[in-house]
Amino acid sequence: MKADAVVVITGASSGIGMACAHAFYANGCRLVIASRNLDPLLDIQRKLDPSAQRVFVLRTDVSVEEDCRKLILFTIEKFGRIDVLINNAGITMRALFKDVELSVLKKVMDVNYWGMVYCTKYALPWLLESRGSVIGMSSVAGYKGLPTRSGYSASKFAMEGFLETLRIENRKTGLHVLIARPGFVATNIRNRMLAADGTEQGESHKDEAKSMTAEEVSRHILKAVVKRKNYILLSSTSILSFWLNKFFPLLVDRLVFQHVATEKDSPLK
Repeated sequence: MKADAVVVITGASSGIGMACAHAFYANGCRLVIASRNLDPLLDIQRKLDPSAQRVFVLRTDVSVEEDCRKLILFTIEKFGRIDVLINNAGITMRALFKDVELSVLKKVMDVNYWGMVYCTKYALPWLLESRGSVIGMSSVAGYKGLPTRSGYSASKFAMEGFLETLRIENRKTGLHVLIARPGFVATNIRNRMLAADGTEQGESHKDEAKSMTAEEVSRHILKAVVKRKNYILLSSTSILSFWLNKFFPLLVDRLVFQHVATEKDSPLK
C-alpha cells in the first residue's frame, strides 16, 4: 500500500470505522470518511486534520445507491484515485425469525449487503486502476448462522459470497479483496440493535469487558491490507468456532444456541 494511499471508509463515525480512520491516517493515508451522522465525522476531521487537506467527510447513507455513487465521485474529485475501500457500515438485529417484521430484515440487508455492493461497484474501476483493496467487515455470523440474528447472518453470508466471487473474478487484475472477521468488539453497534419491530433496543446484551477494542481491530486491518491477506480472524473465539464448525458443526450449533440463550433478556428459551 502506498504511503499516501486514498482510503474510503463507510460507517466511520464510530467504532471500527472511526478507529480505522485514525490508524490509516497515522500511516500517512488520505481519507474520505462517510456515515449517516455528519457531526461525528466533522469531529474526526478536526482532530486528525484541522486544515482539511488529507481528510474529507461526506454524509452518506449506504443503503441509498445514489449516496454511494456520490461518495465515490466525491473521492475522485478530491484525490483523483482510490486505493482502499473499507466497507464498514453495518447494523444488527435481535429477534426470533417467527417474531421479526420483514422490514427489519430488509433494512439490515440494505445496509450490510447492498451498501457494500453499491460502494464496491462504483469504486471498482478506480480500484482496478490502482490495483487496490476492497475490505468487507464480516463476522462469525458470516460463516455460522446465529440464532436471533437471522437478518444479520444472512447479510454477512451474502457479503462473504460476493467478496469471494469478486476475488476469484479478479485473480489476474491485481485487485486485493479482504474479508475481516472480528469476534465480539466493544463498539456501539449492539446498542443500536434492532428489535423485532425495528425499534432500537438501546443497550448491549453482552459483557463488553472481554471484547476486543475497535483500535485493536483497526491495527489488524491495516496490517492485513499492507500484507494483502484474503482473510483475517480476529479473536481466539472466532478462530476456534471457525475450525470447530468445519469438523463438528452440530457441536457448534449447540454451543451457539447456549451462548445466545445466556444473553440478557434473550428471546431463546
